[in-house]
Amino acid sequence: SHQPLLIAVTQLTSTSSEEFQSLQASKQSLVANVLHLAKLAKEVGMDGVVCSPQEVPLIKEACGAEFLTITPGIRQHLAPEDDQVRVATVQEAKSLGSDYIVVGRPITAAPNPSQAYQTILNEWRS
Repeated sequence: SHQPLLIAVTQLTSTSSEEFQSLQASKQSLVANVLHLAKLAKEVGMDGVVCSPQEVPLIKEACGAEFLTITPGIRQHLAPEDDQVRVATVQEAKSLGSDYIVVGRPITAAPNPSQAYQTILNEWRS
């Protein structure tokens, strides 16, 4: 039988570097903190982490290619960012090495959600 994957969350993609430093009173940079949390997740046996697409290459380098990265904050070109700060397009996420992407509003808020889903799926597969 297939075992479920255990995935940890690092920092929300709606968190900016400035918010991270002020709200979480950290002297670390946001990226350093994400990397620290990813390493901890790997040490305790997690299969991967949720992170922004921009952090994927550093996490893969530190934790290995097999350590999964799931990336929300996926937007299409010129689409509004909403509350998301650390965002990427489907192609950017793929080229940065994301294993899985999480897509919400670009599909749910689209005039034709089914068509939007198909477009994003085609972009991911190309």
